[in-house]
Amino acid sequence: MSDQGLDRSDAVPLWTLAAALLVAGCASGAGSPPSGAEPTAEEPAEAPAEEPGFTRSVTPFPVFDEAGEPYEIPFLGGFNVPRPQWVDIDGDGDLDLFVQETTDRLMFFEREDTPEGHRHTWRPEAYSDLEVGEWFRFVDVDGDDDLDLLAESPFSYMRLYRNTGTTGGAVFELIADTLRDTRGEAIFSDRQNIPNAADMDCDGRLDLLIGRLVGTVTRYEATGAIGENASPFRHVTDRFEDIEIIADPAAAGGVPPFDDSDGPGSDGDGLRPTHHGANTMALADFDSDGDTDMFWGDFFEAGLLLIENAGSCEAPNLRVEPRPFPIDDPIRTSGYNAPTFGDYDGDGDLDLLMGVLGGAYNANTTTADNLMLFSQESGGSFELRSRRFISQIDVGSESVASLVDLDGDGDLDLLLGNKIDPSDMTNSHVFLFENEGTATEPTFRRMGRVELPGAYHNAPAFGDLDADGDLDMLLGTWRDEIRYVRNDGSAAEPRFTLVDSAFVEITRGSNATPALGDLDGDGDLDLMIGESSGALNYYENLGSASSPSFEFVSDEYEEIDIGRRSFPKLLDHDGDGDLDLIVGTESDGIRYFRNDGDRTSPSFVEADGHFPAPEALPLFATPEFGDLDGDGDLDLVVGAAGGGLYYFERR
Repeated sequence: MSDQGLDRSDAVPLWTLAAALLVAGCASGAGSPPSGAEPTAEEPAEAPAEEPGFTRSVTPFPVFDEAGEPYEIPFLGGFNVPRPQWVDIDGDGDLDLFVQETTDRLMFFEREDTPEGHRHTWRPEAYSDLEVGEWFRFVDVDGDDDLDLLAESPFSYMRLYRNTGTTGGAVFELIADTLRDTRGEAIFSDRQNIPNAADMDCDGRLDLLIGRLVGTVTRYEATGAIGENASPFRHVTDRFEDIEIIADPAAAGGVPPFDDSDGPGSDGDGLRPTHHGANTMALADFDSDGDTDMFWGDFFEAGLLLIENAGSCEAPNLRVEPRPFPIDDPIRTSGYNAPTFGDYDGDGDLDLLMGVLGGAYNANTTTADNLMLFSQESGGSFELRSRRFISQIDVGSESVASLVDLDGDGDLDLLLGNKIDPSDMTNSHVFLFENEGTATEPTFRRMGRVELPGAYHNAPAFGDLDADGDLDMLLGTWRDEIRYVRNDGSAAEPRFTLVDSAFVEITRGSNATPALGDLDGDGDLDLMIGESSGALNYYENLGSASSPSFEFVSDEYEEIDIGRRSFPKLLDHDGDGDLDLIVGTESDGIRYFRNDGDRTSPSFVEADGHFPAPEALPLFATPEFGDLDGDGDLDLVVGAAGGGLYYFERR
């Protein structure tokens, strides 16, 4: 990718801030937890300590968006592919929310209604031990008026959990790891397809509908039998109602993702007119006419399709032309939309919550705005109310954090780089969350961004590289280059100028991620760089504190190799006066290398413990440390694949 006209001598002011007023105050408190959840009294939702020394919290202090609105759960970590379902799992009469963002992991949000509105409290321990593969569905399989659970069993089969608890206290028991029908055949459901179930013909027996990659629907009917060696479903047909969904990208307003009109691998200029593929399904009587309608989200469909039931409850008829939904104002996203229906606002009709998984129309555009609430109004129209139903810090995907006092007011500000900006597909950015609180009681507000065109995968690192008393920036990108962005303002009023778009070039690999620290104790900042292969690159500063000159030493520093995508940090973690090495990874959490040498001759040895276990951390875990609560130790924030942040307080 080019530098878009910027050469190494260009000095372009790049700092922009949005002017806004701080809106003070943030709702607090939590509702009563369901069976199996830990009570939290009046404290914000917290996960228990994953390792001695660090405790995760999702609401440790207030964080506000650019409009001054508080994020509901700021440090949840971000969503990229949220698969939602509304259900009243605790029997209290309101709709709780389950979301699946990653394989085998359900997130449960208990709803609580307050005078200020609806709140959603994340209960991290509730239902988190259920293995759900790539999808889940809560449905009443055995007809006993409580919700059982269907889920994906690797690979592309189905498992069944029976609810042996009560309406108000669900307890799930695994009945079948590979569910079989009455013929003894395993029920197959492509793992990228999310099926659904409802009593389609009002005969008192649940119908299980499974969308196929070819666009057809297979129907099973519940037998009422459930338990050991029982077969709860019988196969009915592989062409339910002769439905065959074939997405038309032109009609959907999208662009086909590839063109092989002149044969596979060709550069032909024709367009493939239709496609079908991965799909999701919802079954609901959205128009309150007494029968069940079908909604279909497809990988190749930019919107959501309604297959309206033109028959009756006892005699359904879905042999109709699918229509984009909502009918009066169809939604368009990047495709592969996952709907769930329920009366969220309590006005007697069904509302719609839709996760956007990202299909054929550039999934990078919906890595932040991807959990959309539509309320049904009088007259049957649907109005979009929110694109981020659970509001949280989320800058898209693969966030990289820095904690520095950017404005010289004595507290730590937060800067957050991202992979690609969902609202600007030609760039990624570095976003500023200014600390408008104090060094002991932070309050963050998203204020603006550093404009740095021409690169993706921004990874910022800060240090005073010219010894003028303010913080300059080294910026890693998706390429093999590190950018030098000098602060030509002051410690209190930064003004950033791109000085060199290839200040340092690593010898191999890409996704360069810099870290600064004085590794040889000579009073200037040296440079460690992570990259895509997982190795570490070391560059010694042979210049000075005011005029750095980074000279290549090794691209396999101390033979450390963490697998893929290394994200290094240099800090004195153990308090012995020398710099230790902390490395984030793509899929193995955070690894700690203790310096058993000294401040002038480091020797790094991998140490056990001290950090949250890998299973407590996201993919693309990018660590950053800072004393955010003023208690004298370094707390941990972690960037995530989901584009948000994890926060761990060090105790």
